[in-house]
Amino acid sequence: MTTQPEQGHELVPRPERTPEAARVALARVAPHRLGEMEQHKEQALATAIRDGKIGHLQHWLTHWQVQVEIERRPELHARHHAALAAINETGDRNAPAFRTAMNELHAVESEARQAVSA
Repeated sequence: MTTQPEQGHELVPRPERTPEAARVALARVAPHRLGEMEQHKEQALATAIRDGKIGHLQHWLTHWQVQVEIERRPELHARHHAALAAINETGDRNAPAFRTAMNELHAVESEARQAVSA
């Protein structure tokens, strides 16, 4: 795991870009999501074998690096949770509140993706 701090408080250091490091970090910050991670890994592996493309596994790892980044940074986690709650409460895809919440969700995921790809 790296030890370079980001702005604000972090629950754990950012993990190295390996499946095991991502799993260990997720186990520390969101152990309830380990089953989801494992199921997604099995799907990515099966698709990679079927298609003969490693890109499915690379996408899986990037997805979970982003999820760990969101979970390990309380301010990102709070924004992510609030955006998902607003999306679920709105129900109407045409409502301005829905679009605002979707924009925030994309902004949080983009910030996390940029952080893990730096």
